[in-house]
Amino acid sequence: MTSTEQHLTSAVVRFAGDSGDGMQTVGEQFTDSSALKGNDISTFPDFPAEIRAPIGTLPGVSGFQVQFGSKKILTPGDAPDALVAMNPAALKVNLDDLPPRGLLVINEDAFTDGNLSKAGFDSNPLEGDALAEKFDLIKIQATNLTKEALKDHPLKPSDKTRCKNFFVLGFMYWLYSRPLDYTEKWLDQKWGRKPEVAEANKAALKAGFFLGETLEKSREPYQFSKAVVEPGLYRKVTGNEALVIGLITAAQKADLNLFYAGYPITPASAILEGCAKYKNYGVVTLQAEDELAAMGMAIGAGFTGKLAVTATSGPGICLKGELIGLANSAELPVIIVNVQRGGPSTGLPTKTEQSDLMLSMYGRHGESPMPIVAAKSPSDCFEAAIEASRLALTYNTPVFLLSDGYIANGSEPWKVPDLTTIPEIEVKRADIAEEYVPFKRNPNTLARELAVPGTPGHEHRIGGLERDTSGGVSYDPMNHQLMSDLRAQKVDGMEVPDVAVNGKEQGQVLVIGWGGTYGAITTAVEELQSEGHAVSSVHITNMNPLPKNLFPLMQQFNNVLAPELNHGQLATILRAKTLIDVKSFNKLQGRPFTVIELKTKIKELL
Repeated sequence: MTSTEQHLTSAVVRFAGDSGDGMQTVGEQFTDSSALKGNDISTFPDFPAEIRAPIGTLPGVSGFQVQFGSKKILTPGDAPDALVAMNPAALKVNLDDLPPRGLLVINEDAFTDGNLSKAGFDSNPLEGDALAEKFDLIKIQATNLTKEALKDHPLKPSDKTRCKNFFVLGFMYWLYSRPLDYTEKWLDQKWGRKPEVAEANKAALKAGFFLGETLEKSREPYQFSKAVVEPGLYRKVTGNEALVIGLITAAQKADLNLFYAGYPITPASAILEGCAKYKNYGVVTLQAEDELAAMGMAIGAGFTGKLAVTATSGPGICLKGELIGLANSAELPVIIVNVQRGGPSTGLPTKTEQSDLMLSMYGRHGESPMPIVAAKSPSDCFEAAIEASRLALTYNTPVFLLSDGYIANGSEPWKVPDLTTIPEIEVKRADIAEEYVPFKRNPNTLARELAVPGTPGHEHRIGGLERDTSGGVSYDPMNHQLMSDLRAQKVDGMEVPDVAVNGKEQGQVLVIGWGGTYGAITTAVEELQSEGHAVSSVHITNMNPLPKNLFPLMQQFNNVLAPELNHGQLATILRAKTLIDVKSFNKLQGRPFTVIELKTKIKELL
């Protein structure tokens, strides 16, 4: 940083501290203030895996990174321009990510002998010149200054100390020219029943802001222009929030009630919580006793004519597996959301991964093909939820809707769509004037005919045993061949949108992505295009069946690269289906790709 006022196009800020330091809260507030100031944003909340790790330890570090600015922003940034470290453990975990001369803001009050020992420091890194020589170091006595600012407030001493996160937030607001008013209003709403808590946090926020004006006389705050965006109404959404809104919209467009059954599991629990807020839209939400029960309830809701949804993460998909097979055999519309996380088993429950594609494709007994839709960004979860609903209700089939921890917890601006532009979803039922044949099929979609239980004259039974076209149980070998073929043909023949090309339709390298890799891939490819390289990218939403134009497009490039947060699952599928030598680029670290990682790999193929 320099001593003169600087106008930036973008910046990346990371807040890091103990899981009880309120880093997610201040990160969200910084993000909201940036969005309201007219900046584009992208966030990456990084939660600790432990529910409550010992205070001051490395496993308990919580982080929140946001990139904001006046340009188009698709990722939360490769590395922070500024790191806020609330204690030694946060410094230890995050310091290697901060580039030389990056801004380092440290709460020096937390660097006690006990905290240094728990973080694994042999000596105090704030003593000596090493940090100041490598970074733009600002040491703040955040804890003591917060206590001083709140000395006349009625809170207990321990509660006053907890306001230090807003003190640091206020300082960062001054440094990056963020407004205070939104956060002050939020505090009043958050603590409306405890106004003394709201006033204390507002006082700490202002004290931190004023500290910037008095302490940092040699530097001026950074300034940012507004991002250029299409006119319209915008709001900030996380992936889980957008997914819930998308499901409700799909239910409205299909003239159905939404039924959601789920069991709490990270990082999908927010979908359960989100659905529970929308009773006024006819949403029925049920927290089941376990994953298998949630799947059974969703099947029952689909059978009775609701838009039926259940959501979980990888371990829950394994538990639901038997009843997913039942939904497939009975050909009932159910949406199964998988918010992927690091595995196997409990694995990395709060870290991102996209390693359940093969599980979604093949992780059931028998031949039981299912359509798969994958969201690519937080706001795209809205569109993906509608697409999954369209497939489920048009073809009467269970559908996988894939998200991941990075998408689910991350946030970005979302332009609220004009609902009149979203097509209606036609739901076909058996004609009550005709004899009901449960497995009579639509000749165009191969969807079996559905009738809502209780419809006079349409009484019937379904189940997991193989059926013939009349709906009766059949063990005939040729009938099983026929029904298996029909289920496969129905999925293979689904009408899905063509994949869009980012760049020219021929060249040296085609980068194929899916899921949460969208932002990093798109940014890397567009930067390489601006440098004159013949690189293009596509991002697949419909994972099964694949878009019909994908294979012809792949043939027009010398190299095809598939970056994935797994060991190459999409690449394996594409090699098998196209016989093209798709090259894998894999990462399994609980973190998303960085732009520089992708650019380096793509350049190896040029």
